[in-house]
Amino acid sequence: MNPMHTLHAFQTDDPRLTPIHAKVVAGERLSPEDALTLYRTGDILAVGWMANLVRERLHGDTTYFNVNRHINPTNVCVAACRLCAFGRKKDTDGSYTMALEEAFQTAASGYSEAVTEFHIVGGLHPDLPFQYFLDLVSGLKERFPQVHLKAFTMVEVAYLAKRAKLSIKETLEKMKAAGVDSLPGGGAEIFADRVRHIICDHKIDGSEWLDTARLAHQIGLKSNATMLYGHVENDEDRVDHLLKLRELQDETGGFQTFIPLAFHPDNTALEHLPRTTGMLDIKQIAVSRLVLDNFPHIKSYWQMMTPKIAQISLRFGADDIDGTVVEEKIYHDAGATTPQGMRRQDLERLIKEAGRKPFERDTLYRPVTRTETSVTVAV
Repeated sequence: MNPMHTLHAFQTDDPRLTPIHAKVVAGERLSPEDALTLYRTGDILAVGWMANLVRERLHGDTTYFNVNRHINPTNVCVAACRLCAFGRKKDTDGSYTMALEEAFQTAASGYSEAVTEFHIVGGLHPDLPFQYFLDLVSGLKERFPQVHLKAFTMVEVAYLAKRAKLSIKETLEKMKAAGVDSLPGGGAEIFADRVRHIICDHKIDGSEWLDTARLAHQIGLKSNATMLYGHVENDEDRVDHLLKLRELQDETGGFQTFIPLAFHPDNTALEHLPRTTGMLDIKQIAVSRLVLDNFPHIKSYWQMMTPKIAQISLRFGADDIDGTVVEEKIYHDAGATTPQGMRRQDLERLIKEAGRKPFERDTLYRPVTRTETSVTVAV
């Protein structure tokens, strides 16, 4: 793309964006002040134009998706985070814990579409031993050897390490040996202490989350990263969160995807808060793409953003739309009204109607090729 052409094509009614645009065209890193300006401008089209420039520079028209299945082995949780509608105390209405065979059956029940990934997260159970989780992983790997196991958030890893009286590194090494292939990005919420004390004061703090991710990356486990936005955080908190992720990625290169998660207040202790607006959802995707210059992928998680907003976001910086999912519990307990799963052809239609090219991937972004009788992952 001709830089002079892009300079002339860019138009904005906010003069603060002009020097930021020059940096984006030149491929220069944005400053904390630049990031704050992007959040505070009303010119969403100009921000989106810049984010799309970066997105197309990295990925062209390609939009990634995968065929995955969520498994939540338990919703019993010792924490009582105000942001959460999923967790239950032990022996209360609605609480559940899967026996291992039940978890294996749950995995098998969603396997008809030739799933390439199991996404496994759950509550911080007060009684389940660490061995339960190792047996869960090794049992799934034994039954579904070709399926990538993306399992356990940094919060779960730190909690299990404490319960097992192991270091974080030892815990991660045992998980990897059992069959964990990578880690999801949940539990990051917002790193700022002020915000965590309000929304999730029972969880590890932001620095512990980052330290756990660092150790995972050091032993060869890739992970995702998330940010929960649209609750009690402010623009400075969001910028701080993005910059801390960018700094760790500079160090380890272990993050694959950043996933902004819109807060769903229904059925939580914060249900008096309004839902996020479409403007904020789109802006968060775009700002993430512009600030996180060292993250390969920005995912628009259709389960939380709605398929319609996720589709539009493919022109505002997102290059990934997540997967078929099959029975997502955590955000639906918080009032999400999106379908719990989506067929592959529905995802492909969303992508094509946005003028993008669908690209089925595995968890590590390798191409997946399908025939009538087989699924092949390029290694």
